Amino acid sequence: MSTSPGSSPRTPDALLPLWSEGVPDKRGNTKEDNPWLELYRPKNPTGACVLICPGGGYSTRAPHEAEPIAWWLNEFGVTGIVVHYRVAPYKHPQPLNDVSQAMRIAKANAKDWNIDPHKIGVLGFSAGGHLASTISVHYDADTRPAFSILLYPVITLGNKSAHTGSRANLLPDPTDPKWIDLLSNEKHVNEKTPPAFIFHTVNDPVVNVENVFLYTAAMHKHGVPFEMHCYEDGRHGVGLAQDNPALKTWPTLCENWLRSRGYAR
Repeated sequence: MSTSPGSSPRTPDALLPLWSEGVPDKRGNTKEDNPWLELYRPKNPTGACVLICPGGGYSTRAPHEAEPIAWWLNEFGVTGIVVHYRVAPYKHPQPLNDVSQAMRIAKANAKDWNIDPHKIGVLGFSAGGHLASTISVHYDADTRPAFSILLYPVITLGNKSAHTGSRANLLPDPTDPKWIDLLSNEKHVNEKTPPAFIFHTVNDPVVNVENVFLYTAAMHKHGVPFEMHCYEDGRHGVGLAQDNPALKTWPTLCENWLRSRGYAR
């Protein structure tokens, strides 16, 4: 079992454009207009792979929720792929299109990257958790994740618990009930939604813990397995939380969950 999650920094094994034949709805030609992937391969792969969606309110992507997560996954045999998806001024559906394309690329390269195409999950923090839950409820035959890992995630965009910054940055019209309903992901859970590991803190001042209660209630209603850990105290955006004696236990709990489902060594 790993004891220091994400503690072995190294360069990625590959950097790949998400859209090699042209970025859809491209606004310019900066780095941020050209989303990309970073591949991190473990020494002894289990065949499992996780697409990593950093948080940042759909306005940026937090570095501490990106590459260090791939290093941590590599420690127990899981391939990590950081998805540098587009953020504001890009709106829905572009972030979802980007993570969906990342899933297609991972499956297309499964043999070369020692990945089992049936063992590709998605992980996200905060707004990245919203994106991870979005592909978990809005997917097609080629993009459904095998599992999801949702870490202090934004889930709902429609009630008092909504993260208004994410809503404003993501929705084409943040006041339109149609968009709010479509991307309040607790409303779209069904029996085919992938199993989930979920971590949150009860007094998170940024993303209300009710977000995960809404999602897990919907999962329970439809018979979808999940494991949820809600800690009493903790700030938002802790990442691997190695500086917090209580919260730093979540990576081990998640590793154990992945192992119990046959994904981790």
